[in-house]
Amino acid sequence: MRWINTRPGRGAQLTLLLLPFVILIAVYTAGSVARLAENPNDKLLPNLAGFADAINRMAFLPDPRTGEYLLWSDTVASLIRLFAGLGISTLTALLLGMAIGMLPYLRALLSPFVAVISMVPPLALLPILFIVMGLGDASKIALIVIGVAPTMIRDLALKALELPREQIIKAETLGGSSWQIALRVVLPQILPRLITCLRLQLGPAWLFLIAAEAISSDSGLGYRIFLVRRYLSMDIIFPYVVWITLLAVVTNYILDRIRVAVFPWSELEKQV
Repeated sequence: MRWINTRPGRGAQLTLLLLPFVILIAVYTAGSVARLAENPNDKLLPNLAGFADAINRMAFLPDPRTGEYLLWSDTVASLIRLFAGLGISTLTALLLGMAIGMLPYLRALLSPFVAVISMVPPLALLPILFIVMGLGDASKIALIVIGVAPTMIRDLALKALELPREQIIKAETLGGSSWQIALRVVLPQILPRLITCLRLQLGPAWLFLIAAEAISSDSGLGYRIFLVRRYLSMDIIFPYVVWITLLAVVTNYILDRIRVAVFPWSELEKQV
């Protein structure tokens, strides 16, 4: 028997899926119990009761100063910036990626430029964005676009280039113009890849957003994390990190379900 040919059953697969999370929680709980036994006022590893109290204060009790439910107001502020940046990046990547992949002259003009831009560390541009665009949402959205759009453009351009040349020739033989070929041959085949590419950029997009909110903002999940860090409020920081992770996981799942529902053949290709 070779390990490479063995596959876990449904029960074993579920067990293996949960095992790393169970181990992580167990290790944290053991560490928390040990530290709190030495110092009941220790803030580094709060217990579950501390987490519950912090979540209750942030999510279900209005802030005495603003009257807002901080977790939800921070979530709305961050999601607006995130989805705005990802939306602009997706549209830009679709238009430029398809054009670069299809048109040799445009590929010669823009492909090297996009490749160079994709190598620039986006966080290094953050001070420039704040100076040029101000400290509002525009600079934070721009950082997300600069951070994820070039990679998405390159990925979609490569996908367009990988399409069999025979398909283009057949479309031309049937009298299809460049515009018709783009809409009826290339576009349907790169749209599933666009969704997959967007899913892969969720992590970097969150990273750029949190960095921008931490440096200059008055709301948002990243702002709140870096605001309370000075008080060593790990009972707030940990739930916020888990909440950000949960938002990213749910967004990734929804995008994948959209891909399967709209482009069912892409799921068949993945299984093959």
